[in-house]
Amino acid sequence: MQARALRQTRRKHSLETAEDYVEAIAELTETVGEARAVDLAKRLGVSHVTVIRTIARLKRDGYTASQPYRAIFLTDKGARLAQESRERHELVVQFLRSLGIPENTVQEDAEGIEHHVSGETLQAFKRHIGRQK
Repeated sequence: MQARALRQTRRKHSLETAEDYVEAIAELTETVGEARAVDLAKRLGVSHVTVIRTIARLKRDGYTASQPYRAIFLTDKGARLAQESRERHELVVQFLRSLGIPENTVQEDAEGIEHHVSGETLQAFKRHIGRQK
C-alpha cells in the first residue's frame, strides 16, 4: 500500500512543474496576449534559464510550441492540461475557503494540494462545497 502511494506521489511530482507552467502560459496569453520567457520567470519566481530549459522539456513532451525569441504557445495537449489544472486549483480553493481558512493560507496551500489530490478526493470536495451552498 505504501509503495503504491509513493509511486503515485512521484508521478504527480513529475507533472507538477508542467501543470504550473501551462497554467501560467494560459493566464499570460489570456491577460496580455502572449507568454514570454521573461514573464514566466517573473510569475513563477525562477530564472530565465530555468524557464528556457523547462519550456524545451514541455515542447518535447508536446505541451508547448515556441520559436527562439518569440512567444510561447500551448498545444491542444497543453491547453487541456492547463484547463484541468485551473479547474482543480479552483475547486481546492473553494473547498479550503468553505472551511474558513484565511485567504493567504488558502492560496499557499492550494498550490501544493492541487497537484497531489486524487479524483476521489476532488469529488468529496465538490460534495462538501455543494452542501455548503
